[in-house]
This record gives sequence, structure tokens and C-alpha cells, in this order.
Amino acid sequence: MADTQWTWRYDGYDPSQERLREALCTLGNGYFATRGAAPECRAGLVHYPATYVAGCYNRLTSAVAGRQVVNEDLVNLPNWLPLRFGLRPAGGPGGRWFSPDTTPPSDYRQSLDLLQGTLSRRFRYRDEEAGPVEVEQCRLVHMADPHLAALRTVIRPLERAGEVEIEASLDTAVTNGNVHRYRSLDRDHLAHPQTGLADPHVLWSRCRTSDSEITVALASRTTLRHSAPALRHEARLSRRRATDHLVVPVGPDQPVTVEKTVALHTSRDRAISDPLGAAVEHVVAAADFEALRHSHAAAWAGLWRRAELTVPGEAGRILRLHLFHVLQTLSPHTADLDVGVPARGLHGEAYRGHVFWDELFVLPYLNLHFPEVSRALLDYRYRRLPRARRAAAEIGRGGARYPWQSGSDGREETPRLHLNPRSGRWLADHSHLQYHVGSAVAYNVWRYCEASGDTRFRQTKGAEMLVQIARFWSDSAVLDPGSGRYRIRGVVGPDEYHDSYPDAARPGLDDNAYTNVTAAWVIARALDVVRGLPPWRREELLDQAGVDPGELQRWEEVSRRLRVPFHDGVISQFAGWHELAALDWDHYRARYGDIRRLDRILEAEGDSVNRYQASKQADVLMLGYLFAPDELGDLFRRLGYRLDEETWRTTVDYYLRRTSHGSTLSSLVHGWVLARSRRGDAWRHVREALESDVADVQGGTTGEGIHLGAMAGTLDLVQRGLTGLEIRESALHLDPAPLPELSRYGFALRFQGHWGIRMVLEQQRLTVSVPASEETPIRVVLTDRAVTVAPGETCALILPEGRPAE
Repeated sequence: MADTQWTWRYDGYDPSQERLREALCTLGNGYFATRGAAPECRAGLVHYPATYVAGCYNRLTSAVAGRQVVNEDLVNLPNWLPLRFGLRPAGGPGGRWFSPDTTPPSDYRQSLDLLQGTLSRRFRYRDEEAGPVEVEQCRLVHMADPHLAALRTVIRPLERAGEVEIEASLDTAVTNGNVHRYRSLDRDHLAHPQTGLADPHVLWSRCRTSDSEITVALASRTTLRHSAPALRHEARLSRRRATDHLVVPVGPDQPVTVEKTVALHTSRDRAISDPLGAAVEHVVAAADFEALRHSHAAAWAGLWRRAELTVPGEAGRILRLHLFHVLQTLSPHTADLDVGVPARGLHGEAYRGHVFWDELFVLPYLNLHFPEVSRALLDYRYRRLPRARRAAAEIGRGGARYPWQSGSDGREETPRLHLNPRSGRWLADHSHLQYHVGSAVAYNVWRYCEASGDTRFRQTKGAEMLVQIARFWSDSAVLDPGSGRYRIRGVVGPDEYHDSYPDAARPGLDDNAYTNVTAAWVIARALDVVRGLPPWRREELLDQAGVDPGELQRWEEVSRRLRVPFHDGVISQFAGWHELAALDWDHYRARYGDIRRLDRILEAEGDSVNRYQASKQADVLMLGYLFAPDELGDLFRRLGYRLDEETWRTTVDYYLRRTSHGSTLSSLVHGWVLARSRRGDAWRHVREALESDVADVQGGTTGEGIHLGAMAGTLDLVQRGLTGLEIRESALHLDPAPLPELSRYGFALRFQGHWGIRMVLEQQRLTVSVPASEETPIRVVLTDRAVTVAPGETCALILPEGRPAE
């Protein structure tokens, strides 16, 4: 792979890498996205063309291990990409289609232009009769108009005259087949396919999801740019496929250019009469390819200005790609949709397109650049608050219990069975007990309000979510008379390896430290919000939530007396952790090499990771990701514990030796935490977080969809992690801890109505600039001083001793 600053380029055609490239070359605009598959290739073992619309889910029932199991999936929608071509002698037989898998191309180059948001291919191949042929393609998924996409193909025979045969199609004969582990499940989500012809050059296709009954319509316009008219141009329609068929005469070194423009609408769209009519009208009115590319590039230029990030070298190159994919999944168009944060982007079907806690790693970045998108993503959670309240009531508790996996309506979408590909066995899945997802929702509410200054949201929707999540935690806490501590039992923490005690009859663990500490934080923040409201609003909120004012006293007590287990001078991951057996890590590394999925390895051997002190990912150490050192220390003091630097450093070292990093989020969290405690080891983890998708470190998972949380988290590592950036009391609080490998970078941000604030870190020097367009100054607080930067000024600050860049 080769590239320039703004271009991600692959040289040479490699079938074994196609699915990875397709995911990393996905194009999207926040409304829909299309994988970077070759237009002439159908889905199979090598290729997987797919298009996904944000929030378009459907449920199917499958027979699994003798049980009927219902799964909701993000649906692979009709394929708009198909465009195949071939050369033939004049008047010769057709159907000799080019395919890179049967006719290996030469000089093959695939380029993802991050600056302009386009994907291009250029290659040559040799036809047996027509001789050498040169092909150039460029595609886009329009960032200004979220319903449009376009593909331009230029075919140039280099030596001989003949005819070019072209087929441009819309294909509804697609299923969800991106994830091999799901192959035994029902995957056919589309029903009632229809095709038609709107005018001689506009085809359409319409279908409906089988259960959710979302109508999906596409319209396609094929335009020929050629000096001679087509010898043949006809529409070929079948039940599932609509095709424009063209035959074009061509001379040596004479190019044939075909532009395919597509409009996509669904019945979930606003301001339309019907999806099919909207799609046809949209594509008929669409400009030509060059005009679309110009307006598309202008929209991307606006995004890059708002999300400015300048990091030199290899790290900066990858960070720019990460930012590109974050913006394609969650763009300003997302603010108009009822969608959450899909953990694998709109890039594949892993995790079935569900919404997890990954927003915990995404919203902190968006808050400081696209707060309107953060607000929309929180609105997704707010609209599902009634469902979360019912979920809490179902297990006999008050408040709101948000699902570990969410989809269309906020019910628990976590499957109760999952497949271990190593053993071929379907196993019970208890990850729905990860109730800490509610704390992630509350955390994002709080941080969004801090960054944006959105007091209205904080006092209304945000307050309602905080109160209901706090109430759930208060109802979940049970007083232990012996210790005088409150305990939360039967949960699963971020470390998904451990879902029960060894040989226990029931799933769940007691007093997971991360769960209990974040629960205490949520309750304390809910109390802050309630007490900060005007009396009339406080009464209205508590009455609406069904909370008796006397209940607040219990909240106060629980928030100060939740148990946090310790052992041998470190924080225990959960009660009884220290009693688990030690794992022979060297043995398993020597035997298997990659032991990220240690749980699958042990289960295939007839063992269980529940027996060992071995974590899949950061669990206790997540506390160091969420909270700055001072805030974490204050939180433990509120709980009646002392957490000094030595205890935290010992805890970090302890879990560092006992974590397999089976999640891409784990390396990110470890790099973040180590940047402030063991800087010499931090870069190894930061580098793995940066490379997790581009190098597909988990061996095939990126082809099933990028890891959006890890991508956004690396951006936030630069933005907040290494600067120690916090927003408190309308000021920027900074405590920089630059890494030697990331000691020079710059970025723009916005907060609380301030636009275009720019920060540049160069070794020991931090520069803060406020644009002249600002009406008020900003306050910057370092550990040893505070300064005020006026509009139009730049302030250079020398970092305090003790935070050297080297």
C-alpha cells in the first residue's frame, strides 16, 4: 500500500485483501454508505458489495441449536453498484465480461481520496481479441445531498476498434452475508421486489424489509458520454434486477464514458410522499458527474474545516483516515435521523449493526466539533427511555435499564446464543448483563452538556435520563449489614470474558469495580442536576419520573457507600477476582501465538476463562479513561476509599500483565492511561489502536466493518487524552502529557458557543489561538496558572515541569 497525505492507495489486485479493502474504502454520508467493492463483481468468497442505510433494521427468526432465535440486523439493501463491461469485435457475440478474478489486471491502483471523498480505480487488462484495455473509475456517495451516489467509468481500448458492451444494474437479489459466523442464520431480509422503467434512461427498483416493512427504493440514470451514439440501448427487467444494456462502437484509443447516477430513499425519510417517487424525481433532477463531484467536494471541505486535525507522520496519516470514517458514519446529516452509534460503522454486518456503548468513545470527539450530531445521538437514547424503563421493571427495579445492544426500538437485541468458530458450538451469551451501558449513556449526557453549554438539554431530556439511570443503580444496590456497604450483584463488566463465577449455576458477578464506581458517579451527577434545577422544574421532573423526594436521601447514601473490592493493594475487577487461578500466559502464547480471543481458545479445549485472572479488555482501567486523575481520586474519596498514585500505578501494572486485548478498544484505553503513568509503554498500545483496522490486527474482523469506537477514540486521544483537556465552568482546563511520538500536533475545536479555537502543541510549548470573529475571550487553566485569551490573540504557554514532551 502506498499513499500521500490525503490519499489512501492500494497498488496491485490481491483477492485475499479485497474484503479488508472494501471496508476501508467504504464511502458514506451519514445517511447511507456503500462498501468499496468492484462494481463488476458479485458477492462471493472474495467480494462483498453492500449498501446500508443508517437505522434500517429488520428481524428474522432462525433455528439455532434446537431453538428459535430472533435477531435484528442492519439490512444489506439493494446493490446500486453493478456495472460490468466487455469488448468484442464489431458485430461479434456479447457476454464476454471483464472480471479481475478471471482476467488478472495489470497496473492496478485503487485510491481513496480523503480530501474529496471519492474512490477511484485505474488498471489495464488484455482481452484475447480486443487487445489491451485501460479502465478508469471514480465513485462518490454525495455528502451534500445524502440521497445521491454516482459512478463514472471510462473504458479505452488501446489498439483495436470494436464494440464495448455495458450493463448497469440495480440488484435486489442480495442477502446479509458479510459475516461467516452468521451463515447458519436466516439472512434474507428483503421482500416484494419490483423493478421498472421510469423513462428510457431511468430504471427503478423497490422492495420492502420483511418484518419492519421499511420500503426501499432506488432509481438509476445511465448517461453515455461518447462521440458516436450507442448501437443498442435497452432496459432489461426481471423481478429482482433492472439493467441498462448498451453496446457502443469504439475506435483505438477512443474512450467510452458511462455515468451512473443513483438516488436512494426509504419510507423512514422525511418530507417525501413515497420513496419510489422521491427516488425517481431525485435522480432525474440530479446534475452530471462533474457537477456532483464539485458540490460533494465542497461539502467535504466544510467538514474538514470543522474537524481540523494536523498530526505529522504515519500517525497523522492514519488519524486522518479514522476521522474520514467517523464523518462518513456520523455526519451532520445524522442530526436529522433517529439513529445511534453503530459499533462497526455503516461498513459491514458484524455485531448486526447494533448500537453498543461504543458511543462512549465517539461522542467526546463529536462534542467539540459537531455538537448537533452528539445531541441527535443522545436523542436516540432519550426516545428509547420508556423502553429502558420497562426493561428495568421486568427485573423488578425502578429507573431505566438500557440494553447492551440496541437497534430500532431500544429493546435488548443482545443474542442469547453466540457461536465459537473454534469449537463450532453455540454457547449461552450473558453479555446482556452489562448494565454499565446505562452509565455510558449518562456519562455522554454530562460531557455533552459540559462541552456544548446546552443548559436546556441538561435540564430537560438530559435530566430525565440521568435521574432514571441513577434510580436504576440505586434500586440495584443492596445493603450488606455486615460491612455497611451497598453491593450490586449479578452483572457483567467491560471484560466480557467473565460472565459468571467458576461452576456457578447463575450468570453474573458481584461488585464489578467499574460498574460500582460509575454507578456512584452517575447518582452523584443526577443529584447535582436535580438540586441545581429551579424548584418548579425539580418538582416537575421528580413527579414525572415517579421519584419521591425522600428517595434522594437513599441516592446520596448509595453514592457514598457502594463497595469497591481491593486485593493485595490493587483494585479488584470484581469481588472474588483474587481467588481465580493464575493463567500460564507464556504457554498459550507459545502454543497459539495470537491469544486475543482467549475465551474461544479455552472453550474449545473444554475449559473456561471464567476460572482465570485473565481479562479480554480494559475493565478497571476504564476508570482512568473516563476520569482525570484528580476526579477519579475525588470519586474514590466520596466512596470512602483512598486511591493514591501508587495504588493506581500498581493497579495499572497488575492488569497490564493480565489482559489479552481481545477488543480494539483495549489498546486505546491502555495507551490513554499509560500516557500519564508509564509513558514509555504507552506508545506500543497507541500504535496498536491506530493500526487495529488498517492492519486488521484481529485477523479478518475489519472486513466485517471498521471499529468506529477505536477510530474515534484515537482522535480523542490526541484531542483530550494527551492534552488533559476538560471543560469546566466555561473554561478550558489543560494538563498536557505528550508522548515523544506524538509531541507535535494541532487541532481546532468549538465549545459552549466558541467557534474555531485552535491549539498547537510543539514539544514543551502549547499555543492557543482565538479567532478575531469571537465576541468574548476564553479562559485557559493549566495546573500552575490561568490565562485569558482575547479574540484575535494567540497565547503561547510553556508546559509546567513534570510534564515534559520527551
